[in-house]
Amino acid sequence: MWTRKELKAKGKAAFKANFWRCVLVALIIGLIGGAAGGAAGGAARRNVTINNAPQLVQDETTVTQEFLDGAITMNVNGEPQDVESFMNEFNNLLNDIRSEEGGEKIVKAIAVALAGILLTLFAVGFVISILVINPLKVGCNRFFAENSAAPAELGEIGYGFKSGYGRVVGTMLRADIYLILWSMLFIIPGIIKGYSYRMVPYILAEEPELSGKDAITRSRQMMNGNKWKTFVLDLSWILWLFFGVITLGIGMVFHVAPYMEATNAELYHALKRGEA
Repeated sequence: MWTRKELKAKGKAAFKANFWRCVLVALIIGLIGGAAGGAAGGAARRNVTINNAPQLVQDETTVTQEFLDGAITMNVNGEPQDVESFMNEFNNLLNDIRSEEGGEKIVKAIAVALAGILLTLFAVGFVISILVINPLKVGCNRFFAENSAAPAELGEIGYGFKSGYGRVVGTMLRADIYLILWSMLFIIPGIIKGYSYRMVPYILAEEPELSGKDAITRSRQMMNGNKWKTFVLDLSWILWLFFGVITLGIGMVFHVAPYMEATNAELYHALKRGEA
């Protein structure tokens, strides 16, 4: 039976035995995780500030309410501007264009162009996520899985591109689609299935020849009876994450993130051995 204390002890030892490489690979995981979240969302987070409240503690409900109340500011050419005022100015501009001869067609053309740009950005991001980020994630997970037994080489992060690339891409895409569909049923089912599919990248990192169905099924079997314990393991990092925040990310990069990734790899090995 695995315990959080045991996994963290093994993870810390493996991480410290290969410190700089673990730091680098954990940083890559953090970067590709942010990329998968979407550049547009990242831009919004950087350019939106909730008035009179720390941004980090705002939940989605509060953010939505603040937006409806017109209490969010955004940076426009480096200057803070109220979102509501910005939208009013934009609408006034469109109305001025409409008032001119042929203006309605121009407005429609602008709308089509903006929609096309957004769809193109989404499509490009989606393709990059499928073809680059997911295989890279498999390689990074393989690095930490291999690093559990002995210091791993950085070349392991390219494993997803060299071994069964097409199957890795297809299986990760399949898991992502399943997760999206489950999430559409409300948040909780999506979270539960996220834990069910958690071991898929590790499984592919060792057996890329497995079919998508088999890899996902094996992950579900491994996580059966372990989802709650894994959730509690994730919660146990809260103070470490707070440490990463108060050190302005330095503690996160050089200790917390690689420590967490190494511990997750130990969890995979424990579940692979059949420990519950």
